[in-house]
Amino acid sequence: MKTAIWNRGQTGFRHSLRHGEATHKAVDGRTKLKTDENAVADAIGQLVLPFTHTPRFAADDFVFSPSNAAARSWLLGPTPWPERRLALWGPAGTGKTHMLDIWVRMHEALLLHGASLSHAHVAGLFAAPVPVMAIALDGADQCGDERALLHLINTAREHGMALLLGARTPPARWPVGLPDLASRLRATMAVAMGQPGDGLLRVLLLRLLAERQIVVAQPVVEWLLRRLPRTARAMQAAVRRLDHAALATGRPVTRALAAHVLSDMLAGSESHAFVPDP
Repeated sequence: MKTAIWNRGQTGFRHSLRHGEATHKAVDGRTKLKTDENAVADAIGQLVLPFTHTPRFAADDFVFSPSNAAARSWLLGPTPWPERRLALWGPAGTGKTHMLDIWVRMHEALLLHGASLSHAHVAGLFAAPVPVMAIALDGADQCGDERALLHLINTAREHGMALLLGARTPPARWPVGLPDLASRLRATMAVAMGQPGDGLLRVLLLRLLAERQIVVAQPVVEWLLRRLPRTARAMQAAVRRLDHAALATGRPVTRALAAHVLSDMLAGSESHAFVPDP
């Protein structure tokens, strides 16, 4: 039985990965595979992937857990928000963007990004002939234009519009200089997305692998869960590295490969030298 199987639907590309010189596979003139760590590291480090991964944010893919129960209650429940404004905050990888996306679809809201928000942009939103009924601002704590953010908050309140802010820290802790903006942020209801528990981390790891169409043997999954840091962000980083390494080496994701490419992330691993399974 194979320990790992995957198929991205890109047969020609996979063929070139296995056989082309661009793969940097360490095979000598007699086609004898070299198993030294440097050869594998070279292959992983030199390959540039020609495609990017786009995460799924479907409502059916969201996993309910105690860590996101409060956020679900406020965003998806009937309780009205004070001044129709709410901030959803939490560390990277806890599902904030996923939940914002669900809320946007439910309310046909406009999704904005804090890093690109400007005063002119906000003014144009409320001058549009088709009125906007709800707005979500992801990365609100990354907004560099404080006047634009203040204008957005004030105008949304004047129009009775729902405004959802997504950030990594609660708004009362954002380092803002405008006193009026600081006052509005302190008055904003804030709900946290906590770090996922063990059950949710397991589901998250399996889902991340499935999104990239990588099927890993169950013993390897259990081994990873025991050794990876207990955060969603660590699971995301680990799957990205495993995907890159599997493509670069042309080999399945085994415990040996994982131990090598995740050596700086794993706890209690007996060896990090990569020796391909026979």
